[in-house]
Amino acid sequence: MDRFDFVVIGAGAAGEAAANAALERGRSVAVVDCDLFGGSCAFWACMPSKSLLHAASEHSHGYSWQRAADRRDYMINRERRDYPDDSSHVKAIESAGGKTFCGLAHIAGPGEVDVRMADGSTVRVSGRTLIVATGSQPLVPPIEGLAEARPWTNREATSTRELPRSAVILGGGATGVEIASVFARFGVETALVHSHDRLLDKDHARSGEAAARILRDDGVELRLGARATRVRASADEGDEHQVELSTGGYVSGERIVVALGRSFGLDSIGLENVGVQPGRLKPDGRLRIADDVYLIGDPAGPELFTHVSHYQGGLAVRMALGEDVAPDYRAIPRAVFLAPEIASVGLDVDQAKASGVDALEFVADFATTARGYELEAQFGHLAIVVDQRAGVLVGASIVAPDASAAIHEPTLAIHARTPIITLASMIHAFPTTSRAFDGLYAQAVSKLYGVAVPA
Repeated sequence: MDRFDFVVIGAGAAGEAAANAALERGRSVAVVDCDLFGGSCAFWACMPSKSLLHAASEHSHGYSWQRAADRRDYMINRERRDYPDDSSHVKAIESAGGKTFCGLAHIAGPGEVDVRMADGSTVRVSGRTLIVATGSQPLVPPIEGLAEARPWTNREATSTRELPRSAVILGGGATGVEIASVFARFGVETALVHSHDRLLDKDHARSGEAAARILRDDGVELRLGARATRVRASADEGDEHQVELSTGGYVSGERIVVALGRSFGLDSIGLENVGVQPGRLKPDGRLRIADDVYLIGDPAGPELFTHVSHYQGGLAVRMALGEDVAPDYRAIPRAVFLAPEIASVGLDVDQAKASGVDALEFVADFATTARGYELEAQFGHLAIVVDQRAGVLVGASIVAPDASAAIHEPTLAIHARTPIITLASMIHAFPTTSRAFDGLYAQAVSKLYGVAVPA
């Protein structure tokens, strides 16, 4: 039996972050994964999708699908291969002093993990601390006829080398809208079905409205407030499948892409052997689900983002080693990489009021800012939500070409509880997207304190 300070089950973003944090602190680490070291983000999600979104934004300037697919394959090390190459991720762990096991992990008891290797043999590894970082998988719902249509998930949609002629996207969250934009901009006849009345329904209302406008401009047919109730699968390869809708009628496409959430697959890894009932687990305030067992990444929540996984990976190791730290989720930035980008952090004004905050919202039209004029923006916004009693930000949202970068100023302000009057005294470079915050901060200070601040 090999013995380690940490045994990390799962080598995606969370698992890699945990392994690196432990190795940097001189601890011995084993990392176990049955598929790709590097996880979904590197090979099926964040990286390939953002590469394709960039290509799609340049398609009208001659960026072909073939060039886009070749660039994506090169970036994820899949050039001329049928499956991604994760060797660089494996080597990075091993060169830092960790040991990797490619096999199926099953927790045998406290501190003990059995790994079924590809050749059928089993290796037992032991660790003082177990970190469960198994990630998530695309959720395919039991819609009548869907299985017969052989639906795609984000894996197939972001790795395909041949575009379908037409596609139906089920789901209007970040994954669904990004895939819809890529397909539509490359000429795929695309329809998107979403059960809520607005896209990105878990985000700020203005963000959803902006996403709808962007996709409609891209040529996507939106069916909002509708659910797929049945699929009439085509018997012939290449023909279109029909998706019947709860609102009546149908949409059809050569491919159906399911982007309706994720599943966590924790029932089969042996958690019952450390006294944990399988199911949707909620770790305590220090990411523990049992003594010396930590849950991080997608299954831990509260958001299924790579940056949250990175954060939790390092934090779990620090807590396991006795550091006086704990998760703080007040300022988790969110970004959707459409054109223009959509980003937000914290609460919108309705959420803030519902949670008991005496909240006010201040909004600026991005198109009429100096940066908006430069870029000939047709729409967009910057908004902040302020706690009147505390005089601090509790939320912000942006729709602008560089929203994913500009959102980090309000993210830091929320995290640090920076007084709004301090934010109003900042100097922002002109003309940038962030420069528009000057006016919003000044409005907030004037409203809260009756003090005039130059914007």
